[in-house]
Order: sequence, then C-alpha cells, then structure tokens
Amino acid sequence: MTSAPLADRLDGLLFFPVTAYGPDGGLDLDVFRAHVRAGIDSGAAAVFACCGTGEFHALTPEEFRDCVAAAVQEAAGRVPVVAGAGCGTALAIQYAKAAEEAGADGLLAMPPYLVVADQEGLLRHYTALAAATSLDVIVYQRDNAIFTPETAVELAQVPRIIGLKDGHGDIDLMQRIVSTVRRELPGHPFLYFNGLPTAELTGLAYRGIGITLYSSAVFCFAPDIALAFHKALNNGDDVTANRLLDHFFVPLVELRNAGRGYAVSLVKAGVRLGGLDVGEVRPPLNEPDASHIKELAELIASARSLLGEKA
Repeated sequence: MTSAPLADRLDGLLFFPVTAYGPDGGLDLDVFRAHVRAGIDSGAAAVFACCGTGEFHALTPEEFRDCVAAAVQEAAGRVPVVAGAGCGTALAIQYAKAAEEAGADGLLAMPPYLVVADQEGLLRHYTALAAATSLDVIVYQRDNAIFTPETAVELAQVPRIIGLKDGHGDIDLMQRIVSTVRRELPGHPFLYFNGLPTAELTGLAYRGIGITLYSSAVFCFAPDIALAFHKALNNGDDVTANRLLDHFFVPLVELRNAGRGYAVSLVKAGVRLGGLDVGEVRPPLNEPDASHIKELAELIASARSLLGEKA
C-alpha cells in the first residue's frame, strides 16, 4: 500500500472486475487474478473488488476476503484496491474489517440490506461503518440509500468518508448535492462519481455538473473501447464520444435492459467473449439469452471498427 491518500489516487478509469467461478460454481482465484491483472495492465486507475459487478451479494465472507486479498496482491501497490461493504451495519462492519485485514486501500459502502431508512438512520449507518476501520470510504447512493443535499453535507464531514458515488441518476439531485456541499463546506475536498450501470451513457451530462470520475463496466470486457471513450470525454472530443454513444453505448444499454440482472451477467458474458472463462453468474441472477450474447459480440466488433476508422 502507498502512503498517498486514496482520494489523490482515483484519477482515471475505475475498474470493477467480475468475480470468477469454476465449472463447479466455486471461486476460481487464478482466473480472478488474471482478470484483475489484465485490467491493471490495460490502464485501470483503480480496482473495485467484490462490488456490484463482482457479485458482492453472492459471496461468502470467506470468498470476499480471499478475492480482496487476491486483488491487493495483483495490484501490488500499482493502483489502489477498494472493496465493497454492505448489508446491515453489523455485517457491513465485519466486511470492512475483513477488507482492511486483506490490505484494501478503501471501501465502497453499498446500501444497507432490505430496509428503507430515513436520513438520520442512513447517516448513523455510514458513520458507524466509517469509524470501524482506518480505510477511506466512498458511499454508494442508489436504491434504498438516496440522500438529501443536507445529508450529503453531513456525510462529507464524517471522518474518512471521502466521496459519493451516484447510482441513482437524478441529475437535478446531484447538482443540488454538489452545490450545497460546495456552499456549506467551502474548500472541503469531496469526490463525486458517476456510478450508473453503464456510466458512459450519462458521462456528458455528469461532466456538465463537474463529475468526471466514473466506473466502467465496459472496461471489464472491452478496455480499449472504454478507454477511448474516457479519453474523448476528458479531452472534450465530443465528436468521438458521441459516435461511441450512438453506435455502441446506447445500443448496449438497450441490450442491457432486455433482461433482469444483465448489468452483471451481460458483463460477465462479455469477459468470456474476450477469451477468459470467468464462469457464469450465481443465483439469483441468470445467464443472458444466447441471442443477446451474440448481439453483444456484434456491438463490440462494431465499436472496434469505429475506433479503427478514427485511427
């Protein structure tokens, strides 16, 4: 682990690897390591292990610990490793401590399990989680954990909470959160991330309110396409960004929306299309229809043709 603060190291495209399973459905750490290694070698700025794309919900605590440790070993300090932590407060703290023991650099705090809490309860939950370890924490806003701007100000003042990842997609709310934190805490460092399932689709909109950090599921199976879009977005090359949106990312989102759980299972199918057998998703998720996997392969090939034309 490096001594540099986590917030200073999250300066590029964020990689959320899938978790690899063998033919018997058990964890395949060798394949997982290869997947993580390939992502880092391709230019990932950070590894977010055992999060949504990594099927956090399907892992035992022992598997979680082993995956995080494997990611840390593969990263070897080259990039930070952030681990997921979720469920109720007591269990989320256990996951956080396991991640710290495995050598993680930070935590992505996912929504608490099942219950819909009020703002005070959510603040208590994330405050307790942040206090449980020495790791910096990014809070994931989505589903049953949606924050008011006032709560975001409170979260930003909690020691070790360094940012907010938005998987809700309400641009109006995010603008109010960014503005309120900026007004109430002038000069206070706080990171914001676009964490929607295919973040590239809304990249231009989030860039408009000053949010340029995002997680890319596409990076798992087509890092060249993901990096080309990331470069275009950050260099203001909207011509290239819009071509990739029109011919790849928008059709990809339409395909993703064709089946429940495709935000994970379709990504995993994409990794297999690239030649790395990471296995199938675990229940309750299900595999994509074969015709949809074929359509995904065609979309990838089409996007690479576009990139070849531009070159």
